[in-house]
Amino acid sequence: MERTDYFIRRLLLVVPTFIAITMLVFLLVQFVPGGPVEQALMAMKGMGSGEVGQGGGLAGSISAEQRLALEKHYGFDKPFYERYWTWLVHDRIGFTMESYAFPNKTAWQLIKERFPVSLIFGIVSFVLSYVVCIPLGIMKALRHGRPFDLISSVIVFIGYAIPPLALGMVLKMLFCGTTTGMWDIFPIAGFHSLGFAQMTGLEKAKDLFMHMFLPVLCYVVGNFAVLTLLMKNSLMEQVGRDYVRTVLAKGGSTGRAIWGHAFRNSLIPIATGFGGILTVMFAGSVIIEQIFEIPGMGRLSLEAIVGRDYPVFMGILSITSILGLLGNILSDLCYVLIDPRINFQS
Repeated sequence: MERTDYFIRRLLLVVPTFIAITMLVFLLVQFVPGGPVEQALMAMKGMGSGEVGQGGGLAGSISAEQRLALEKHYGFDKPFYERYWTWLVHDRIGFTMESYAFPNKTAWQLIKERFPVSLIFGIVSFVLSYVVCIPLGIMKALRHGRPFDLISSVIVFIGYAIPPLALGMVLKMLFCGTTTGMWDIFPIAGFHSLGFAQMTGLEKAKDLFMHMFLPVLCYVVGNFAVLTLLMKNSLMEQVGRDYVRTVLAKGGSTGRAIWGHAFRNSLIPIATGFGGILTVMFAGSVIIEQIFEIPGMGRLSLEAIVGRDYPVFMGILSITSILGLLGNILSDLCYVLIDPRINFQS
């Protein structure tokens, strides 16, 4: 009953926490220079879409009526609380608002177009991180101090130390045919080839694999060190506990002591990342998506921030906030499933 009450409280806290997050960000974006009103004023002057702060050189050549008309068009003539309520309720957390950069599309339509790309990218990256790091961490713990442990640590930390930007550029130079004399194995950019819709199922799978191999590799390499060492240290800590020694003293085998007792308890720290399964569609790094020109959610969010496309940016923020809050609850639920002795009240 205590656990049920805990999870009910956590679920009820999702709503006020979400409102606090979005209200704070919504307030901040109102004061960022170079917003939609300023960009519209610059377009009227024929100055392109560069950025200028409030009170720039346009004030002398644009009439007050024109500026007020633009502020009314974008809703900036209303008080903050009224604009936020309109965004939250009437515009359904901004999903039904038209994008400033793409006037003929709503924020949800743009997000929905990028969603499948980021979903595939995120799921593959998430699964690979755990499928590789958990067995590797176990092997390092069982061979602590041996050559395998030392060599694998060096490799893992080298991968962790290389910035994703540098790794992505090096991989493109080596395997995408951008440098004379190097291999031309993988596509240089994009998520799939032209004519993808006309391919068979097997051809589509192969095409996606070729396009996603290098970006996924760049993303998961940075996660290997933390997750692998966390698994190793957690298992080593459990192996040194009294209950493991008791199993061995009673004649139990080493395999039973490790796999039947220590392994399950060592997964408790790893369970903190299980809730991330809800946010896998936003797992793609902005840098990696920019390097490989992948039309994912990370790249869309960057374009929305740079272009001051507030409806799209707030829509992405809303989804990530909700899924992040629910993911934290899912992580706690994983705690309970792995170790029923956990008492949240204490």
